[in-house]
Amino acid sequence: MRLSYGWSSKKIAMTSTSYSPSTEIGSPIPANTSHAISVSLPTWRDNVDYEEAAERVVSRMRCGYPRFFIHPQIKQLITICDQKFAKITETCLLFPSRKSAQRCRDFILQYYKQTTPASPSTSSTPCVRLAEITVVPPDQTKSSFQGSVTLHVILFPKDAFPIAKSYWQHTGEGISSRCAEYSLNIMQAKHDEKSSIIENCNEKSSISLRRPIFHKRYSSNTRTSNNKNKFDEDSTFSEPKSQTSPTDSTFAEKSATVEENFYVEERYGRNLPITFADKAKIALRRRIAGVLGVEEQSDVSEIDNNNYNIDGVINKKIESTNVTERGIKGVTEDDVFLFPTGMSSIFHAHRYILSAFSPNKSICFGFPYVDTLKILEKFGPGCHFYGNGTPEDIDQIEKLLESGEKISALFCEFPSNPLCRSADLKRLRSLADKYDFLIVVDETIGNFINVSVLEWADILVSSLTKIFSGASNVMGGGLVLNPQKKHYEKLKQVIKQDFEDLVWSEDAIFLERNSRTFRDRILKINKSTEELCDFLSKSPKVKKVYYPKYITPEIYSQYKKVDGGYGGLFSLTFYSSKASQQFFDSLPIAKGPSLGTNFTLACPYTILAHYLELDWAAKFGVEADLIRVSVGLEDKETLLSGFQKGLDAITEEEETVNNTDIIF
Repeated sequence: MRLSYGWSSKKIAMTSTSYSPSTEIGSPIPANTSHAISVSLPTWRDNVDYEEAAERVVSRMRCGYPRFFIHPQIKQLITICDQKFAKITETCLLFPSRKSAQRCRDFILQYYKQTTPASPSTSSTPCVRLAEITVVPPDQTKSSFQGSVTLHVILFPKDAFPIAKSYWQHTGEGISSRCAEYSLNIMQAKHDEKSSIIENCNEKSSISLRRPIFHKRYSSNTRTSNNKNKFDEDSTFSEPKSQTSPTDSTFAEKSATVEENFYVEERYGRNLPITFADKAKIALRRRIAGVLGVEEQSDVSEIDNNNYNIDGVINKKIESTNVTERGIKGVTEDDVFLFPTGMSSIFHAHRYILSAFSPNKSICFGFPYVDTLKILEKFGPGCHFYGNGTPEDIDQIEKLLESGEKISALFCEFPSNPLCRSADLKRLRSLADKYDFLIVVDETIGNFINVSVLEWADILVSSLTKIFSGASNVMGGGLVLNPQKKHYEKLKQVIKQDFEDLVWSEDAIFLERNSRTFRDRILKINKSTEELCDFLSKSPKVKKVYYPKYITPEIYSQYKKVDGGYGGLFSLTFYSSKASQQFFDSLPIAKGPSLGTNFTLACPYTILAHYLELDWAAKFGVEADLIRVSVGLEDKETLLSGFQKGLDAITEEEETVNNTDIIF
C-alpha cells in the first residue's frame, strides 16, 4: 500500500511520496518516529499476546500508545530517579506539576491495598513521597529552548505501581515524552561537559564523574509522627547506597541533542522555532474555537516554507458577535483550554464540574472509550452508566431524575467510539435544562468540521491527538466552554483559578504545525470513508458496518453540517471469529492502537480495550471480534483494493452465522 500526499494552496494534492506500513511487532507507527503515538501489532494473535503479556510480544515493544505504554525515554528518566532517590522497595512516576503529582498520590492512597499484611509496628498507610527536581542546562544563554525544567516525582511502594499506572492511564497527566527527551539531553550535555573538563586536566583515571546538578525538595503523605521514614518539605533525603551514578550507565550511548532533532523541522519550515511556542498555543486555541474560518487556509499556502504567518493568525481581529464555525456566537480563544492529552481534558472537565457545583453522581451515556467511564467511576461520587445510548436509556434517565436523584453532569461522545452511535443531544439538553445538570460532549470522532454540537453542550472536549493532528506524533487535548449556557461564568471562574498550562512547548509546536491542514484532510477522508463503507456494507461476508451513515442516521443528520461528512472512523463485524482474524491479518494497512491518523489504521478494538471484560462489553453490543478502522489519506482505489484483499482472505467454510466462538 502507498500513502502519498503533499500540499497545495487550497487542498491536499497527491504526490509520489510513499508510505509502507510496518509489519514488525512493536515497531513505531509511523516508522522511524521518536514520539510515535501508535505501535505495530500486525496480527490478531499479536494483539491477544500483547494483552496476555506474552514475552514474544512484550520484549519487542519499542513504543506504544503513550497513556498505556510508558515511552522509553520516560522510562530512562524514571530509572535515573529510581536510582537516585528511591529506596529498594520503591519506584516512581513523573508528572509535569506538583498538583498533578499530588492528585496521583491521593489516588494511590485511596486505592492501594498492601499485598503483605501490616505488622503491629508498621502503618497500613503506604508512604508516598513527592520530590521536585529541577534540571538546569549547562549554559542557558546558548539554548534556544525554555531553560530549566522541573520534574515532579512521586515515589511509592513497588507493589503500588499498578495503581499509580492506572492513574497515569486514566487521566493522561504524566509528563510528555518530549519533556523527558529534553531533560535527558540536558543531563547528557552536563555529563559530556564534565567529561571534557576531566580529560583536559589529564585526571580522568583519578576523578569520578559527578551527577548532573539537581535542585530538589521532598514531601510525604505520612501522618505518623514517630515514623523514622517520615519526609516533609524540610526533610533531608539520604542518597541511595549504590556507588554507581545513574548517569554514568544511562548515557553510555551517545544521544542526539534536542537542537539536532529540531534542526530539520525548523530548517524546512515544518515547525515554528521553539521560541514561538506561546504563539502556537494561541493559534491552536483560535483554531479550536472555530474563529479563523475557511479563509485561514490561505495562510498555509506555503506550508513547507518558513513563510507561515503565525502573527497574522493570532492577531486577526475577531468580532465577538460573529457566529463561529461552532455554530454559536461569542466563542473566542479565551473559552478554549489546552491539555497534554484528550483524556486529561475529560478528567479536568469532570474535576471542574465537581468543584463548581454540588458533587453529585454523573451519567455516562452510551458506550464510551474505556477511560472516560473509569474517570467517572473512580474519581468523585461515581456515575450511572447507560451503555446502550438509546431512546429507552433516555427514558430511564428521565425516570431517575423524576425520582429526585440529583446529577452533576452527563458525559457522552458524538458519535461514540467504536459503535458510531449518536446521542440525541436535543432531548438530553431539554432534560439538562429542566433538572439543572451539565452536558459534556466528546467530539473527537465527529469534529467540528463535520458536526455542530457545542450549541447543546456546556463543555466540549476533544482529543487533539487524533484527526486534528493526524501525524500520530504528538498528544494533546482541548476543552471548549459554551458562553451561551447559564453556568458559563461559574465554570470559567473555577477553571481560571485551577487551570495549569501543562502542554509541553515542543508538543504545542508540533500540534500547531500538524493542524494547519486539518480541514482539508477531514474533507478528503470523509469521502474516502463513505465510499469504503458503502463497499463493505454490500459484501455478504460482512455482518455489520458501524458508521454514522448507517447507525442512528436520523440523529446524526440533525447535527451534520451542510458540507460535513460522516468522519473517518468505522467498525465492522463478521460471522465468525475466524473470519474476523483472517480479514484483519490480511489487511495491507497499518495495524495498531489510536485513530484519526493520516494513514489508515486498524485494530481489534475490543481485544485491546476490554480484553478482561469481553462479556461485559458484549452486553452493550461491542462484540469481542469487532474490528475498528480509521481511514487515512490514501486514494480510494488503494483503500478498496486493500480491503478487498482482506475480504478475499475469508474462507467460504467460515462464513456461517451460527459460528460465533471466540478464537484466541
